[in-house]
Amino acid sequence: MTNELILAKYGEMALKGLNRNTFEDILMKNLRRRLRRFGTFRLTKAQSTIYIEPKADEIDLNEVLDDLQRVFGIATLCRACICEKTMKDISVKAVPYLEEVLINANTFKVEAKRADKAFPLKSPEICAQLGGILSEAYPHLTVDVRNPDVTVMVEIRDTNAFVHGANLKGAGGLPVGSSGKALLLLSGGIDSPVAGYRMARRGVQIAAIHYVSPPYTSDRAQEKVEQLCQELTPYCGNIAFFCVPFTEIQEAIKTHCPEEYFTVIMRRLMMEIAQKIAEKDNCLALITGESVGQVASQTMQAIACTDAVSRIPVFRPLIGLDKTEIVETARAIGTFETSTLPYEDCCTVFTPKHPKVRPSLAEITRAQSRFDFTEMIEKAVAETEMKIFSYM
Repeated sequence: MTNELILAKYGEMALKGLNRNTFEDILMKNLRRRLRRFGTFRLTKAQSTIYIEPKADEIDLNEVLDDLQRVFGIATLCRACICEKTMKDISVKAVPYLEEVLINANTFKVEAKRADKAFPLKSPEICAQLGGILSEAYPHLTVDVRNPDVTVMVEIRDTNAFVHGANLKGAGGLPVGSSGKALLLLSGGIDSPVAGYRMARRGVQIAAIHYVSPPYTSDRAQEKVEQLCQELTPYCGNIAFFCVPFTEIQEAIKTHCPEEYFTVIMRRLMMEIAQKIAEKDNCLALITGESVGQVASQTMQAIACTDAVSRIPVFRPLIGLDKTEIVETARAIGTFETSTLPYEDCCTVFTPKHPKVRPSLAEITRAQSRFDFTEMIEKAVAETEMKIFSYM
């Protein structure tokens, strides 16, 4: 049995009330699924922390730690040495265990958290004793309590004591699956993958829907979106991907509707289809990557016209962000490079030269009523193809 484990601490979940166990159980389930690829682990929970203990010494905990930083619901993580609750055992194990982080440092300090108040020493005494021992073992180090290169942590908990270096930042948020399921309209651009990521961070399980219009869109465009789905799975878990044939509908819009309303009518019909797919896949809401004022179809008037056909909530987590903020997130989660590949999606098909920027609902309804799209919508839903993307 190894003498090292990972401490995964949650932040927002610790504030939950009577339903806290539900969130904890979902996080534990997500972690067990995530850890299968690395080996066998023992998971226990106590004091707003999940203890992730490997059952084999050959498991690479650094690799595990890197992967778990993308699991929503965890605020901080760290590798930690398991010690008996005595200063003798803490001191004996801390010196060799911390060598890797202390050998190249110049300054350090020790912090202690004494959750078990029965421990005979108080936190300042623990810090002083261990600090002295580490200073003796690593004479090149000096103590700096304000801005140290390394902060050594000692945690005295119910069953054991734990020694570790600084905590790593986790993904935060709530565990995926704790807030229901929603369907992401995934266009292939920069915005919509970020929108899916942000909603997954709030505990929403994500499914995705994409519209293709061959021969106006290529196979490469669809492959690009499928790659984005795969790139989201480290954060979102398994993603059901729905691919909708949209050519016939777009051609009918072009033939029967005034050009300046093409884009808003197209988005309304996408919403109609998405709602039908959402109902079949038990999704409670839709998600879009819209940011108010970013393009002509994202003015408040245009968004109101789109929302008028919605019978379920539409979440727009990027609505108040500017492009720079969205791009920063896309780079951080690894979707930016794929999103900027030069394969255009169906949103660029038949783009009007002079779109109506502030359409009224009456105008849009009148323009759309020139043709009955009902049968085409039902046909597109029936011909939709689905596949599953998994992070394993």
